[in-house]
Amino acid sequence: MALADISRVEIEKAIEECDRLGRDAFLAAYGFRRARRYVLVHGGGQYDSKAIVGAAHGFLPGERPLTPDTPGFSGGAKHAARLLGRLGFDVVEEPTHDAPTHDGPTHDELIHRVTHLKVHRSAGRPALYKPIVLLWAMGRALRGEARLLPWSDTEEAVKDLLARHGRRGERLRPDYPIASLHHEGVWELRDFTGPVTTAHGDAGVKRWFAENQPRGGLVQPLHELFRDSAVTRLAVLDDLLDTFFEDLDPAPLLADVGLDDGESDGDGDPAEPRPAPARAPEQWLLTAAEYERGSRLVEEKEARNRGRRRARTTLGPVRSRAARYLVLGRSQGRCENPDCAGQPADVTDRHHPILEVDHVIGLAEGGRDHPSQMVALCPNCHAVKTRGRTREALRDVLLRVARERHEAGGGRSAEAPEASG
Repeated sequence: MALADISRVEIEKAIEECDRLGRDAFLAAYGFRRARRYVLVHGGGQYDSKAIVGAAHGFLPGERPLTPDTPGFSGGAKHAARLLGRLGFDVVEEPTHDAPTHDGPTHDELIHRVTHLKVHRSAGRPALYKPIVLLWAMGRALRGEARLLPWSDTEEAVKDLLARHGRRGERLRPDYPIASLHHEGVWELRDFTGPVTTAHGDAGVKRWFAENQPRGGLVQPLHELFRDSAVTRLAVLDDLLDTFFEDLDPAPLLADVGLDDGESDGDGDPAEPRPAPARAPEQWLLTAAEYERGSRLVEEKEARNRGRRRARTTLGPVRSRAARYLVLGRSQGRCENPDCAGQPADVTDRHHPILEVDHVIGLAEGGRDHPSQMVALCPNCHAVKTRGRTREALRDVLLRVARERHEAGGGRSAEAPEASG
């Protein structure tokens, strides 16, 4: 048993697995029972501390998960709880009653609800009520704003967005999408009595919100995911835009809700940067669990969009912002060409590394929009790969690097290639 070797990376992998399987299935898989005293509180949910540490041990190289009866291993203050506290996690002695346990929907189930919305259609095209509300809420989460708002504030903000960006006959009725999202388990409503109105009808729906004035917002686990996990936020953003805005320009809406990143989402030079809050360099470092989750979301989108083209002035392939973010995070701010002759020490106005994400095999040539075939290159190496006489040999090297770094998990434990010279 090597508890001292467990880091946040292994703990987060165990948490990710619990989210994916659900609490009861996770406990059954590892042979644990629910925690009786010490509970890990993380990301808006509760986890059984001993089971999480036991599973995390199995993510150490060459080690196996710990079982409940492993000699010398307990969930108490001297073992699992102490380790979690030392690693910076919050551990409470009693399960808190205001944080959801994982008897409810897992993170993956919540994301599935957002990316598989049921919406009304007009002339064969999906209405924009729900996507606009969700993009607004995602922008608020990204900025760290309050999760729950009074109904009057929600109504005013969503009405304004519907008036400015509704393109398919949407009425100025925030009550419709909010009621529907609540019944789908995506939106929380508080401070009222009796059942929540359905999203059907007209005067009755509007009257219920006017009379009850509920506070509301995204359910807590989803709000925290959008706030804390850039790759999850970008993957969901990709999905919403591809599903609902295929024949529209979403840029003005993204600017209004604060979700435009001001930079290129594919090959080529970045767009002109705009003023924005600084992003600390360490925020680009991804944990292995984040990289794994992001890759899975990218792969799901890739499978749904295979062969699709964007209906714009020119037909271009659908590209993934999340895949681009994964590659930038994996690079840790350094060019991924192992023979790079230099490194720019500067960053952009948005504190992003001066790197360009490149598809080693172009999408038009059958390449994948996936981190396993994408690399982050400094401008000079990008130019060599695109126009240099040695570009064919370099492409073979970069394909190997992309595959190896993707298979290594892309997290903090992955070594960045050293620059020579």
